[in-house]
Amino acid sequence: MDFPLTLTHFLERGRTLFPASEIVSRLGDGSLHRCRYDELFERTRRLARALARLGVGPGDRVATLAWNHHRHLEVYLGVPASGAVLHTLNLRLHPDDLAYIAGHAEDRVIVVDSSLLPCLAQFLPRVPSVRHVIVMSDSVGTPHDPGSAGGPRPAGALDYEELLGAESADFEFPRLDENAAAIICYTSGTTGKPKGVVYSHRSTVLHTLTLCMADTMGISERDVVLPVVPMFHANAWGLPFAAICCGTKIVLPGPKLDPASLLDLMASEHVTLAAGVPTIWLGILAMLDERPRGWDLSALRAMIIGGSAAPPAMIQGFRERHGLGVTHAWGMTETNPLGTLARIKRRLETSDSAAALAIEASQGYPVPFIELRHRDGAGRVLPWDGSTMGELEVRGPWVAASYFGDEDPERFTDDGWFKTGDVVTIDAEGYMRICDRSKDVIKSGGEWISSVDLENALMAHPAVLEAAVFAGQHERWGERPIAAVVLKPGQAATQEHLIEHLRSRFAKFWLPDAVVFVEQVPRTSTGKFFKLKLRERYGDLLTK
Repeated sequence: MDFPLTLTHFLERGRTLFPASEIVSRLGDGSLHRCRYDELFERTRRLARALARLGVGPGDRVATLAWNHHRHLEVYLGVPASGAVLHTLNLRLHPDDLAYIAGHAEDRVIVVDSSLLPCLAQFLPRVPSVRHVIVMSDSVGTPHDPGSAGGPRPAGALDYEELLGAESADFEFPRLDENAAAIICYTSGTTGKPKGVVYSHRSTVLHTLTLCMADTMGISERDVVLPVVPMFHANAWGLPFAAICCGTKIVLPGPKLDPASLLDLMASEHVTLAAGVPTIWLGILAMLDERPRGWDLSALRAMIIGGSAAPPAMIQGFRERHGLGVTHAWGMTETNPLGTLARIKRRLETSDSAAALAIEASQGYPVPFIELRHRDGAGRVLPWDGSTMGELEVRGPWVAASYFGDEDPERFTDDGWFKTGDVVTIDAEGYMRICDRSKDVIKSGGEWISSVDLENALMAHPAVLEAAVFAGQHERWGERPIAAVVLKPGQAATQEHLIEHLRSRFAKFWLPDAVVFVEQVPRTSTGKFFKLKLRERYGDLLTK
């Protein structure tokens, strides 16, 4: 029974049982690359030998700055299996944040896509811990061309393909302690400096097995999995590891994340499960509405949506207009990331579409090993009555117990719970509904107003593409809601019309005091609405 729970087992299992399973990547030049699991295994061993020759030892951090593709997957698996620690860098962050993160983690190696060399150049000189830069080409099986669009390589940089080609594949992965660090991810840093979360092999293996359960994502060997969510965003929600565990065909989209490119991949590769943030799916829904017969998505059994709350109108639109099911999930970098998933329990199945939608649009109930509670400002644990709001706290074997470097210790309670910062309700069945982030909830005259509920109602209007509700300063009430709205192309609506649309659904004091029409809602590096930017731009609108 003394068998370590390490990611190395998934690699060995994939090579032994599923050597012909396929990994399909769309590369930066638009070409498709196909390889097999046995090739993946061989190349991860060559990579491990190369890293050892470069002086990378147990616990050393190897960073990636890359899109979703087969080479990134090799690093994803080969680095932890070798005993080093994988560190995925979020390429959408500001160079100052990237410099801080890479320096804080003390990365020794950075493996980078050639197209992202200009991004690397903006922060690499500020990270003295880096000893080696390894460059991955954007085309199939060729070394990086220094004259390519990505720009020149840093002095002394190594080529990924040449590095692997110089090594043999006879490397034996070491037997690792399951509690050793496997991966480190950093938060997006929208409310202060990014903070590092370290995942052990054990925590990641347990999280992976949970993804494969029928009542969670149900990933199996028969699936074709498309992680639209970037591999630098909370481990692509664990999908790469779950796919390798099961021998699943993997489809990786590279840098082309526009709706048409994603729909083309889903149709041509017969994808059965895809996962991404709501902004991705809003664009896909709009394109499907525009061209309802443009793509054959009959193989698609599930779309996993997480990262921020999915508008009920979007879930309803996919189901009623296109016959596609959406599974709503919740998690955080600190939860590795899956915490809850919105499946309808058998006893709650109903022909009432509105009641079903209310469950599907919730964040769901906790997956195995994850426990929830919510507390008020005085620290009192609140009842699961579906109406009492409080801050969500979670615990479980893949939930962080601290941040790397022990930053922000007040986020962790003395009795082992992590304070998420989400304001939620939990009902008697265990379904959790996010009302807001604690920093985004609108406090008007002592009463709380949920920006999420208002956003969902606004996005149910036929003329509205996106809506973000945020707090504006008010002399009498302290804060009042303001809505930033993006209209669909060719549609029109006025402030008065949209507020009237909300009037029958909400108490009068919930109604926004103003609506501003914008071309695009600002987003964070992980695709969420960046309400801080909206508050900076329009927060004093009501005091002028």
